Amino acid sequence: MTDETGRAGGLTWVVRAVAAAGIAVVAWVLLTAWGAVVHGHPAYAVLLGPTVVGGALVLWASTRRRRAHSGRRRVLDVVLVVLAVGWVALIAWLRPFVAVEPALDAMESDDVVTVTQTPTRIELAPTGEPSGTAVFFQPGAKVEARAYAAVLRPLAEAGHTVVIAQQPLGIGFLATGAFDDARDAHPEAERWVLGGHSLGGVVASTQADAADEDEVAPAAGLLLYASYPAGDVSTSLTAAVESVSGSRDGLSTPEAIEASRADLPPGAGFTVVDGAVHAFFGDYGVQPGDGTPTISHDDAREQIAAASVAFVDRVG
Repeated sequence: MTDETGRAGGLTWVVRAVAAAGIAVVAWVLLTAWGAVVHGHPAYAVLLGPTVVGGALVLWASTRRRRAHSGRRRVLDVVLVVLAVGWVALIAWLRPFVAVEPALDAMESDDVVTVTQTPTRIELAPTGEPSGTAVFFQPGAKVEARAYAAVLRPLAEAGHTVVIAQQPLGIGFLATGAFDDARDAHPEAERWVLGGHSLGGVVASTQADAADEDEVAPAAGLLLYASYPAGDVSTSLTAAVESVSGSRDGLSTPEAIEASRADLPPGAGFTVVDGAVHAFFGDYGVQPGDGTPTISHDDAREQIAAASVAFVDRVG
């Protein structure tokens, strides 16, 4: 066997391995995050399909007899393999954190709250006359939107319409137009509180800063869950601000939250839930890199929800 034949054969096996890995990653995602794929924004599901089909076609093509390729073609093949590895890694990284109880139970409508879901948003609406203050919420990165139903449902029970964005690929920066869509869908809302968890709070901060002086249905409040703005909005943001954080958060650490005071308006409120961690602001299981809680998730959720209701009521 010549060196050229050996290199070609080695590359073929690498191609097969990458193709098989793509199919395996999709299978893993569907087995472990089926609910999030089915109930979330369709963008991720759309990416999974071509990944499987492409992997299957590559495996089939690799069994066909191939002519010897020039050195330039082999370089192109290597580049394509590297791109394929990056694609498979991206698909794996984008796997969403899946909503768990009690969030799933909170997605059920009753005589107090009506829950509706579309591919782009989840709405929790009071069955009675809604207040003039509605809430628009951006989930944390890769966290399924349903995961926030339990912590935000008390806002709807208190009379405030709540809209949770279904972000494409679970990234808030890909859902920057979702707030305008929510306002169009709810012309009855006189003012809005924009909220968000982690990266979602960063996006919500930018949106609130841009909409706080709108003449119609302005952003009157900013509710941050374990989050802070990307830059200084201390003089430009006129909306009221409430920062709710956890003392045991390993991602948005207490030090980072404290440092964010300088970037927020002087009147911003800060509520620290003693013993809470980053993942306690939703219901989606343990998050890598997070801290160790010293209170129960139920206790933390109750405190976070109470602080949220008090703030939104105050804004209204």
